[in-house]
Amino acid sequence: MAYITQYQYYDNGGNSPQDANWGSYQYVSLEDIVNNFMLMYQGNHELINNINRYQVLFFAKRAIQELNYDALKEIKVLELPVGSDLKIFLPSDYVNWVRISAEVNGVLFPLSENFQTNFATAYLQDQSGALLYDQNGNVLSPQYSDLDLGRINNTAPSLYVNPSSPYDGNYGWCIDDVWYFRWGIGGNYGLNTETANGNPVFKIDKQSGVINFSSNMSGLLCVIEYVSDGMENGNDGSVKVNKLFEDYIYAAIKYAILNNRFGVQEYIVNRAKKDRRALLMNAKIRLSNIHPGRLLMNMRGRDKWIK
Repeated sequence: MAYITQYQYYDNGGNSPQDANWGSYQYVSLEDIVNNFMLMYQGNHELINNINRYQVLFFAKRAIQELNYDALKEIKVLELPVGSDLKIFLPSDYVNWVRISAEVNGVLFPLSENFQTNFATAYLQDQSGALLYDQNGNVLSPQYSDLDLGRINNTAPSLYVNPSSPYDGNYGWCIDDVWYFRWGIGGNYGLNTETANGNPVFKIDKQSGVINFSSNMSGLLCVIEYVSDGMENGNDGSVKVNKLFEDYIYAAIKYAILNNRFGVQEYIVNRAKKDRRALLMNAKIRLSNIHPGRLLMNMRGRDKWIK
């Protein structure tokens, strides 16, 4: 395990960027993990022997990926402006989203996911309804479908939320900050809670790799908080994991190798599996960082009088 001087840590040895090593001590690199495993966990007098380095590297990457999905919670944050097409692309290392917000005057407003479809692919047809094809036999498609145009041009109805208004919970059209509604016949009862939100809404198109927003998101700044797999776009030299999980990584590599090796007794595989599970639970408890002062601040709300 390599150590650096304080001059290298704080000023990067006089090189640029100065903050290259800030916070690095809490992490162990993928290279160190593989080197340590090859030195300490395999050999002629160890349970694992005659293992290739590329196998250890593969299982180490898989363990780090599973940690990023489940336990590490190291959230990446990206901000992008939303243009007139009401869509932004997903980050290159995106796996799953944590929170998507709109920035307005320095305040982040969390957005709700729209469970109703607001995008689609359309096919061009002639007057008789037959599909139109290009010279390669592929169906022709317009740039935007009717669903997309309704969302982009704000011609699709949206939910109006204002408890002090008689139109609260009705669908209407917001044009130049003025709401228009259909003539209501009869009573509307109940509220569609999954769309009851005054902020813009979004829908992720995973196949196209974009996020589609409602019309009131145009011109705003979108902040995406998301989970990555920790592989740093394939650059093994940048992959690292928190030191609290280092023992778990070694246990996960050992279990994966023993579980895929022929002729290993079942009790040895089960013991390695239990070690991996126990070390993962211990690391989660450590990373939770439960502090009595934080619990006390949350408990203080119990004594507040409700008037």
